[in-house]
Amino acid sequence: MDTDHRPRLRDGVRAALPLAPGPLFFGAAFGVFADAAGMGAVAATAMSATTFAGSAQFAAVSVLHAGGTLAAAIAAAVFLNARYAAMSITVASIVPGGRLQRLVRSQLIVDESWALSGRSGRFEWPILAGAGLFLYVLWVASTAAGSLLGDLLGDPASLGLDAAFAALFLALAAPYLRSRPAARAAVVAGAVTLLLTPVAPAGVPIVAAAGACLVGLRR
Repeated sequence: MDTDHRPRLRDGVRAALPLAPGPLFFGAAFGVFADAAGMGAVAATAMSATTFAGSAQFAAVSVLHAGGTLAAAIAAAVFLNARYAAMSITVASIVPGGRLQRLVRSQLIVDESWALSGRSGRFEWPILAGAGLFLYVLWVASTAAGSLLGDLLGDPASLGLDAAFAALFLALAAPYLRSRPAARAAVVAGAVTLLLTPVAPAGVPIVAAAGACLVGLRR
């Protein structure tokens, strides 16, 4: 009888299965958007394969599509991904291997894989890696499909992804709200985001909300 209850990669895949519609639809929407911006299927798919960051990719392509410079596009993407610095610090101790291996494996840290890996109360590498690999494959494949079949899929805005992803992240946050300080941090972060979203550039509300949580933690 198998008494080994340690998590495995397949447990991470199973944990991520309910989230599969997210990267499928969002990745396809990015493919459609990138194709409309003139990137082409190869460039769009390569970007998803090497960047693996939905909001940052949308931001970068939006800047380029509007006539902005490459530097501005990169700056927008980096700013939106600033939250990964804090997330990476929290899981740094569980990523195995040498420096190069850890650098490569850290690319699997995305919002969903990070959130799923800590649901038990401590972060678990097999869950993070299994979920990250599963979501990565879906993201790259759906980007390719969207960029190749853009005319059939129509306008990405019609998919209603804004509401769908808000619901997704609320579900991911729920297991972390077990304590009163965590609940307070979530309320503060939500309030900061709501206040800044109408007036601040893209990415600023997320970074400001994270900063507000860190200030509360220090207190």
